[in-house]
Amino acid sequence: MDFSFSWDMLLLFFAAACLAGFIDSIAGGGGLIGIPVLLLSGLPPINALATNKVQGMAGSFTASMTMIRKGVVKLDKIWFAALMSFIGATIGTICVHFINVSVLDILIPIVLIMIGLYFLLVPSVGEIEKKPRMEEKLFNTTVVPGIGFYDGIFGPGTGSFFSLSNIALRGQQIVTATGNAKVFNFASNIAAVLVFVFSGKVVWLVGAVMICGQILGAYLGSLMVIKNGSKLIRPLVVIMCFLMVARYMYSKFWL
Repeated sequence: MDFSFSWDMLLLFFAAACLAGFIDSIAGGGGLIGIPVLLLSGLPPINALATNKVQGMAGSFTASMTMIRKGVVKLDKIWFAALMSFIGATIGTICVHFINVSVLDILIPIVLIMIGLYFLLVPSVGEIEKKPRMEEKLFNTTVVPGIGFYDGIFGPGTGSFFSLSNIALRGQQIVTATGNAKVFNFASNIAAVLVFVFSGKVVWLVGAVMICGQILGAYLGSLMVIKNGSKLIRPLVVIMCFLMVARYMYSKFWL
């Protein structure tokens, strides 16, 4: 199928990706911006999802590398967890073709609301590093691949799930938890992207333009995370969680 777009549409794609990358690197939920823009441009849903996943992966990669270069993320300490995230997502991407995931229609909005309320009602969440509630090996081999599996079969809120689990179960400070979440999310994204690329569903002209926007937005967003910490992350996580729920409920019951 041939897709052609005017220069003003390509500029809109770039701007949307830049904003999505900025928000995604801080709190997650950038798909709330990228996917609607792609759909409104006339792309079929499967092409919009595939193109959004590719450009989103560029943003998570940029955010991850920025966090690593700035010393927020220690790759030598989390590489195994990132690998487990990739494995979980790979299994999830395969399983989505064979299992009924309709139960998630009820479960995911509830979980997102709980995450939003947690960050809203616990002002001190992630401000200081605390004693882990779960041993690292157990966390890396159960929780991380479990969230990766979810990303493979469904996806919305994955970054928020990784961040909250890093804080609640591993006792990480919120900036470190957010940085590690970006690496885990990047790893889980790879599985889905490989499927979409090999299936030929990515619109590469649009994807290339949005990748450029994502890189810029994710880089700026990552610097804001490092500079402002919980003052910026907490309110955006709350806002994006409730926006994801609203968007999800709208798509399920009103469209």
